[in-house]
Amino acid sequence: MYDPLDLGDVLAAELADRRVSGFDVDAFADVVRAAVENGSTAERERRLAELERARLREGWPYVEPSDLRGIQAAFRTGGDVPAWGGTDGELRDRLAGAWLGRCAGCNLGKPVEGWSRERIGRYLTVAGAFPIEDYLPRLDPFPEGLELNPCWTETTRGNISSMARDDDTDYTILGLHVLEEYGFDFGPAQVGEEWMHHLPLGLTYTAERAAYRNLVDGFRPPDTATFRNPYREWIGAQIRGDMWGYVSPGDPAEASRLAFQDASLSHTQNGIYGEMWAAALIACGFVASDLRRAIEASLAFVPDRSRLAEALRDVLTLHEQGRTWSEARDEIEARYGHYNGVHTINNAAVVAAALLWGAGDFSRTIGLAVEGGWDTDCNGATAGSVFGVTFGAGAIPSHWVDPLDDRIRSAIVGFDDVRISDLVDRTVVQARRHREHAPEGVPRLM
Repeated sequence: MYDPLDLGDVLAAELADRRVSGFDVDAFADVVRAAVENGSTAERERRLAELERARLREGWPYVEPSDLRGIQAAFRTGGDVPAWGGTDGELRDRLAGAWLGRCAGCNLGKPVEGWSRERIGRYLTVAGAFPIEDYLPRLDPFPEGLELNPCWTETTRGNISSMARDDDTDYTILGLHVLEEYGFDFGPAQVGEEWMHHLPLGLTYTAERAAYRNLVDGFRPPDTATFRNPYREWIGAQIRGDMWGYVSPGDPAEASRLAFQDASLSHTQNGIYGEMWAAALIACGFVASDLRRAIEASLAFVPDRSRLAEALRDVLTLHEQGRTWSEARDEIEARYGHYNGVHTINNAAVVAAALLWGAGDFSRTIGLAVEGGWDTDCNGATAGSVFGVTFGAGAIPSHWVDPLDDRIRSAIVGFDDVRISDLVDRTVVQARRHREHAPEGVPRLM
């Protein structure tokens, strides 16, 4: 399922992506589906070529470039973001909060990754754990149809001894490594090089696996993102955005630029925007007075006429209207539920909503991100990261932090079973370098 090495899976996903991205594919959808089910390799390749030649539907209202110049030209100008003026101690506290929040939110969501919000709600109700206030308890025995994912042995209450290995934290670690190797002037080619040296292919998924395959086959960016990669607007890039925000306090323009250099290796359009938005949001979190203002400021770094910008504006409007969490989540489902469960747009909407309706409470924030369904570990991680960088480590209750034991497991070569505090210290070093890379007076594209 969602295997870029299987041409049938690629063809099925390409049909779905073309449809939600505004392309006119209805005329040959049936023959494509037939090729997915029973077609030869040659037939599948012909149908894939037909999909790639499809035209946008007349009247499609969105403008969604994939090149950096085009993306930046599509930003909506807004007010300036205050410069970060915190002390070294405050910087470390914020970054500790970001790393710990990301780990806790990710661990929380892993046992129910891929579950519907209805199924999550049933489990929580049976377990007496609704609303979420702590790591998920393990029911013994599991009720029929409510068996947690196998990772429950290291991610449920009483069974956690570290941050479990997960791609949501692997890529954050790899981003730190890229900065340590290349500084702030890296490009997608350098990111791809580090993937092949430090990231096992077998632990990559969807767009990242497609891009990795393309790297091995000799493609170079941006072609790595487009060739037989129907997952190019899915959430994989969005989960890689945090590090670029961590090292750009109060500078969302720089955070989003760094995010583009990473995202464009494997993603296009809203897939790129998701990573740029997450990075900008974290950079804004350092200096925003509250999470709503951080989200509002981060929107200046999403192309104004994109589907992602529309979704994030919708969430802000629902919050302004005073809707309840349940009402808002239902609206998100109605408007964006047609996207794949690991697409960028619907999951970004859930993250934004969790931050808003979490109302400055860490447990409620990551709890809502997970209760909201879809990509629960990704959404819990991003929401926790943004919360942590905004309010600092002291705002995260100890029952989320203590079980991690300051340790993180990772598939990144050279980084397994390291101290979270060591990663924080190394991130602080890179954030201090930000001032040298982007001195006062450099335009921030606001």
